[in-house]
Amino acid sequence: MKQFLLYCAGAITGISYAGSTDWREYVSQKLPPFITAVSPMRGKKYLSQEKNVKASYEDIPLSSQKGIMTRDRMDVMRCDMILVNLLGTEKVSIGSVMEVAWADAFRKPVILVMEKDNLHSHPMLREAAGFIVSDLDEAITIAIAVLSPTI
Repeated sequence: MKQFLLYCAGAITGISYAGSTDWREYVSQKLPPFITAVSPMRGKKYLSQEKNVKASYEDIPLSSQKGIMTRDRMDVMRCDMILVNLLGTEKVSIGSVMEVAWADAFRKPVILVMEKDNLHSHPMLREAAGFIVSDLDEAITIAIAVLSPTI
């Protein structure tokens, strides 16, 4: 069976390492074996003590602005779909918006997870999303239904 990749986009800057990884791990655990969650936080355990992850760490190649841009864009390009979790965000996640734009340009389906009054609610972002839901479990159900190769 073909393996599908689901990129898990969402806020990182300004939140704790756990806050940016726990929900991604939850998604990964809920997916069937034929879908693999891809996290922009993989390989970054060195940030595990961070209470407020910075936008970049220029002394660490993987977390430098060039490293983040290079890998995240590559991930969006190679994945089959992206799930963007913006629930509870308190400031605009510029990186997540970039990832939605790349997904749209590369014609990757986007599941946007946010509340109706979320500060990311903008006509262009909503238009780029194929699916908009307010619950992470509903987003997971949609990802499975869209990527499932069987009925």
